[in-house]
Amino acid sequence: MSLSTIRRQVISCQLCPRLRAYCARIAKDKRAAYRDETYWGRPVPSFGDRRARVLVLGLAPGAHGANRTGRMFTGDRSGDFLVSAMHEVGFSNLPTSRHGKDGLKLRDAYISAVVRCAPPENKPTTKEISQCRSYLEAELGTLAQVRVVVALGKTAFDTYWRVVAGPDVTPRPKPRFAHGFVFEADGVPALVVAYHPSQQNTNTGKLTSHMLTDVLRTAKTLATR
Repeated sequence: MSLSTIRRQVISCQLCPRLRAYCARIAKDKRAAYRDETYWGRPVPSFGDRRARVLVLGLAPGAHGANRTGRMFTGDRSGDFLVSAMHEVGFSNLPTSRHGKDGLKLRDAYISAVVRCAPPENKPTTKEISQCRSYLEAELGTLAQVRVVVALGKTAFDTYWRVVAGPDVTPRPKPRFAHGFVFEADGVPALVVAYHPSQQNTNTGKLTSHMLTDVLRTAKTLATR
């Protein structure tokens, strides 16, 4: 399956009525600061370098970020925080991610998410996560050069583990989520873990720019060795 086909399937997806209704309502009501903008309001596709060796996996589009702009980690503080760190490491040509026509290009990196629709309170249900997982599986099957997945947050960590775990993937039981954790196994992309760059984490200092940059540097090293 091509990335273009996956993109079309994501954009037209109607599997989760709760999420579709929420995104449509947000796109209609809008935030005051964006009242003159037209919100995307649909499932948000992934983006990046088709030859990427590093896939960055987030949780879901922001209600007034990607759900507004139509591009993952774009149009909100979480997006700028992530892309600034990616720029520092050399994964992006710009340090900000403001809108779909800002000229941002990723190098050797691809940005995706566990869920492709903005969820209420940033909390997708277990069923919604499960129903969206096939898109990630398809992307990993298509992005043939991906060697490392950076999981941003525990939900991304858990989801990636469900995608790759099998009788040949160790250790058992599944390792505990921890910022900076690295897991490697034969036959699957390595896993590097970071706290999610949510405002709750970045405003409190639980995740600093230095911490995220270090994780991305580790991912780059693993991908290029």
